Amino acid sequence: MTNGRPEDSRQSKNQRREAAREKAKVLREEQRKKDLRNRWILFSGIGVVVVAIIVCVVLIVASSVKTAGPGPLNMASDGIKITTGNVAVTTPALAAGEQPTPSAANPAGVLDIRVYIDYMCPYCGQFETTNTEQIGKWLAQGAATYEVHPLSLLDRSSLGTKYSTRAANAAACVANYSPNNFFDFNSLLFTNQPAENTSGLTDAQLQGYVKQAGAGSTDTINSCITNQDFKGWVADSTTRATTEPLPGSTLAKVTGTPTILVDGQQYQGSLTDANAFANFVLQVSGQSSSSATPTPTPAS
Repeated sequence: MTNGRPEDSRQSKNQRREAAREKAKVLREEQRKKDLRNRWILFSGIGVVVVAIIVCVVLIVASSVKTAGPGPLNMASDGIKITTGNVAVTTPALAAGEQPTPSAANPAGVLDIRVYIDYMCPYCGQFETTNTEQIGKWLAQGAATYEVHPLSLLDRSSLGTKYSTRAANAAACVANYSPNNFFDFNSLLFTNQPAENTSGLTDAQLQGYVKQAGAGSTDTINSCITNQDFKGWVADSTTRATTEPLPGSTLAKVTGTPTILVDGQQYQGSLTDANAFANFVLQVSGQSSSSATPTPTPAS
């Protein structure tokens, strides 16, 4: 109890003032802790957002890059070489990033016909559909070999489906698992070639032509087409063809498709005249059209 003295009243006021100061101190400390907590939450949230953005960017970049991978069997030159009876020359697969090995030279008197093509390229389609029959006859005669290099230059012309890459990958799948059916599969892709600026053939259609070409191991090839097992190789081989000298010729690189070489000499004549190409082949061979088989002769 208080006795009513003035000092007791002053003491009571001092106590109240001190209590107020202590309370204010406690409130300030609580506010400081609250501010620190809010700041930590804010920076943590920003950090999470930044990390999420970085992850998204990495995933987008990673998905846009064609991952390098081993190449297909029988295409160590970045192309498949077809010989008498449509039989392919067998070769080991290229390791990821490995440089291709040019095909061995042909025996004397056997012409080396080599083409760099894109399955969406209409000019390639003109050349192939015009000359497939007579090239097939030259192969049967043993007069020539036919080496096909599928490229992916026209992905931009297939409404986002990247048909050039998908078709070249499908060709690589056939070369890998059923190489002796490659010539027929290649011909079917051009016989049924889609127009530029369309979505191209579907994977199911590509798989249908695999079967129509008589290929074996169709389940494995179909899976290879669906999964685009050789997409990385398609990108790498296309880069090599368009940036490096072409073996056995004076060309510094492929500048357009089709690029057609006969014993290293580039054919630049009509793509729709079989006789024009046959005469060029005869000219390169140094023989006349009256020579006996196995000299290449124009298709009737």
